[in-house]
Amino acid sequence: MKKFINYLNWSMLAGSTIIVCLFLIVILIELFSKGLPAITIDFIFKYPSEGMTKGGIFPAIIGTVLVTLLTTAFAVPFGIACAIYLGEYAGNSRTTRLIRAAIRNLSGIPSIIYGLFGLALFVQAMRLGTSLFSAGLTLGLLSLPYIITTTEESLKRVPTTTREAALAVGATQFEMIKDVVLPVALPDILTGIVLTLSRAAGETAPILFTGVTFYTSGLPGSVTQEFMALPYHLYILSTQHQSVEQVRPLAYGTAVVLISVVFILNLVAFYMRYKRRRYD
Repeated sequence: MKKFINYLNWSMLAGSTIIVCLFLIVILIELFSKGLPAITIDFIFKYPSEGMTKGGIFPAIIGTVLVTLLTTAFAVPFGIACAIYLGEYAGNSRTTRLIRAAIRNLSGIPSIIYGLFGLALFVQAMRLGTSLFSAGLTLGLLSLPYIITTTEESLKRVPTTTREAALAVGATQFEMIKDVVLPVALPDILTGIVLTLSRAAGETAPILFTGVTFYTSGLPGSVTQEFMALPYHLYILSTQHQSVEQVRPLAYGTAVVLISVVFILNLVAFYMRYKRRRYD
């Protein structure tokens, strides 16, 4: 009976995995079969023209890269510092448990709520306006709970004996964390960060209210200007354009580029985890 139950459970898991993979394959075939013909050198490196019915997506690519870099600069240092404090200094008090519960709850808040919060805080209260900076800070807030959680879990994987050995030879707690714990946990931390940033790069709702625009005549010259981004550009071409059927090939091409960027970031994360497992 136990063998039958184990076989049944394994069959259900394998069947669910196969079904998900089949849906993924169908979606990718649909996107790439219709999007690859639209991808050319001009499509990548030119500006949209003639009401976005021709031209390329270069400013949207650059805008996506810039807002992701701003998100990284804001979320990564604060996220890692918060995780180190919670995991290494704060202990297991009731307050710490409440903070961890709040962080996990923040991870489940819909991204549109972060967009509205960014509009209220950064655009209106702090008077930053709809800009690249406001959008980057909003995506940073969205990414913070994931970075904190993954970093703290990575720190927990470092054996306690490693910490005790460092303290036993005279290292302070700060030196132990900086020179022993963080280097060991760094591959897993980087994996979580890359996966989080790949998710942030594909978000539309948080930047919808805070800085993204339908079209700009040039690249953003400063962080106080509006910008174009691949997710919003795809949304406009797919649903809001006055000639949806005419620009549909461009929409598929934009989707392929966006998926490729996210896929490359995920490959980087998987490679880091693979190297980590080989190290273990």
